[in-house]
Amino acid sequence: MTEASIRALTGLRDLTTLQWYVIPLLAYTFYIYSAQVKKARRAANWDGVLAGLTIFGMDFVNETINGWILHFTQHSALWTAPGPTALRTMVGWNIEIMFMFAIMGLIYYQTISDDPREKILGVPNRWFWAIGYSLFCVFVECLLNKGGLLIWEYPFWTRSFGGVWLIFLFGYFHFFVAAIIVLSLKSLKAKVCAVAGIYAVAVILNIYGLGIMGWRY
Repeated sequence: MTEASIRALTGLRDLTTLQWYVIPLLAYTFYIYSAQVKKARRAANWDGVLAGLTIFGMDFVNETINGWILHFTQHSALWTAPGPTALRTMVGWNIEIMFMFAIMGLIYYQTISDDPREKILGVPNRWFWAIGYSLFCVFVECLLNKGGLLIWEYPFWTRSFGGVWLIFLFGYFHFFVAAIIVLSLKSLKAKVCAVAGIYAVAVILNIYGLGIMGWRY
């Protein structure tokens, strides 16, 4: 097991590492969602809330699979976040990352046009911004990797041209694709079921991991 993996496992889900700045982050997130819920109730349009939940749910699935990779390889996950944090929830996930992804979908929704047919540079606006935000996230992730906060072990998951595209496709872009799919569904019931399905996958993988991994990763 890599040194970064061992460090990422140290203090995993240890509540004694919590810091006070988590409280305002939690309050900001609650405020953002409560404002979006109020707006959704008035307009009878829950797409913003569902977009936010979709992208966070997709990240939940991603991080769960990342932990399973460490379990099966006993070497390293695709990415680890062993650095200082107020709470490390999984080997590649911490409370700060969670807050960011909790509002990422809302940011995306506020950016896209109400008309899915509207285009930017010839690209449907929802796909344009999905690509744009994914590229920006990859750029930030490369900076975090260069700064030693996010560790990549495998030669195919690097800052090389090929590695960057893998990170783009499997690290971020499919989050936005899921949001686009959810937003394109016709009924609120179908949208809610789709979002619930994403969380069901994550929860089942983690519950099963209780027996296999003992929540270790």
